[in-house]
Amino acid sequence: MKKKLIAGNWKMNSSLGANEALVKALVSGVATQGADNCLVAVCVPAPYLAQVKDLVQGSGIALGAQDVSAHETGAYTGEVSAGMLRDFGTRYCLVGHSERRLYHGETDAAVALKVQRALAVGITPIVCVGETLAEREGGHTEEVVKRQLAAVIHSNGHCISEIVVAYEPVWAIGTGKTASPQEAQEVHAVLRAQLAAATSHADRIHILYGGSMNASNAAQLLSQKDIDGGLIGGASLKSADFLTIIAAA
Repeated sequence: MKKKLIAGNWKMNSSLGANEALVKALVSGVATQGADNCLVAVCVPAPYLAQVKDLVQGSGIALGAQDVSAHETGAYTGEVSAGMLRDFGTRYCLVGHSERRLYHGETDAAVALKVQRALAVGITPIVCVGETLAEREGGHTEEVVKRQLAAVIHSNGHCISEIVVAYEPVWAIGTGKTASPQEAQEVHAVLRAQLAAATSHADRIHILYGGSMNASNAAQLLSQKDIDGGLIGGASLKSADFLTIIAAA
């Protein structure tokens, strides 16, 4: 049975001082709890990769990034390539987060290309999929998440078992609303079946839930058959809450 994966997404938050306090508390807490129960990662803003790389060294907490360029190298001002992320020992990278799709116009095709770039250098992409409130109320949830994942499968079929998938219902991100464990499980089962049609190793792919998982609802969500962990936003910035979620895994 594979270990759960709990990944924190700091988004555009924190500072050098706050990072140090938070990561030191996490390293200490994970050591106390025992790091064997699950995999843990923190996905940090790019300027802090070097600092956090040093802070998590030898702790069992993996380093993650929040985005990666679709380009390998060249005149792309402001972009960060997969090779650059690899230089910092980055283990995971978020790709296609709903905020990137919404505010930066990332398409399914662009997300699929970014997944390719990450995989090419040995970084595990955490591929985010999810529907808006209008899409859910219109009965289009399954159609939307399958379309988003299909683009990634089509472009990366031969190594699709190397990705992580995160289901993040857009209407539940940062709103305090959460899909019920049953609603989340239904979508995770759809994604698992889609992956199973593409690879014989679908059971080893982590499918995380990423819609306002917190210290109080984590245990119930993580008990579902196809929920293999969590992509944690706000709660990952509070060491006590993040450690509670890790313990629930």
